[in-house]
Amino acid sequence: MPQEVRRWVDLRKQVAYRCKRINTGHMVEADQRFGGREALGPHGVMLFFVSDAPAEPHGYRLHTAYRLWLASPDSDDLPRLLADLDGVARDNITRAASARRRWHPLGPDGSMVNGGDMSLPEHATYVGLGVSTLDSDQGRWYQLAHTLRDLPATGHRLSVFDLKGQAYVLLTDGTAMHIDRDPHARLGVDGIRCNRTLDADRVTYYNRHEHLTEDGDDATRAVWRHLGALHRTLTAHLHGGRPA
Repeated sequence: MPQEVRRWVDLRKQVAYRCKRINTGHMVEADQRFGGREALGPHGVMLFFVSDAPAEPHGYRLHTAYRLWLASPDSDDLPRLLADLDGVARDNITRAASARRRWHPLGPDGSMVNGGDMSLPEHATYVGLGVSTLDSDQGRWYQLAHTLRDLPATGHRLSVFDLKGQAYVLLTDGTAMHIDRDPHARLGVDGIRCNRTLDADRVTYYNRHEHLTEDGDDATRAVWRHLGALHRTLTAHLHGGRPA
């Protein structure tokens, strides 16, 4: 398999691992701040970049910046949050262009992020966008957070480390991934569904997730649709017509 293909396979795995790590941190922080004035909302956005790193196995290093929001009606509605963010990004691009500057989502002006890798090496390249959400098939975050606090103190008590989380990812090579972070998953079950291969040694195979972004209920498809719109805005701007 060509080295470039192997690099993308490796990148998908690295991004999936990074998503799980950020989602876990997001959940723990949201649990600690739950009910307070600085309570966190259940959704966050992640931006992925790579820089050249010849000493690394595949010649690149992954950088991830993210944005978490305080709890509010606006930040609780994920499709609306993504649509608003796309509008803000477009406004920032237009405003910077009118001043003969080039906007970047990491700032310094109009930054889209407030955590993670807040600065990048020179010539780092945008490779994708993701969502971290604390909602899962166990329930909505606010319901789950209340459940943790309402359970009786006797017997087995659930903690935030028992809760699942999710991530949605789009990469510039056409990859779409859904990551189900389950702390009680069986050994060998990684919770990753992807429309592209995750095995560099499998040349041909049937991929039941080929149409991942079209699967699921209306709410899930709305997340993919608005995430895709924001991803296209950032890709067109940051790559400027160059191959992604």
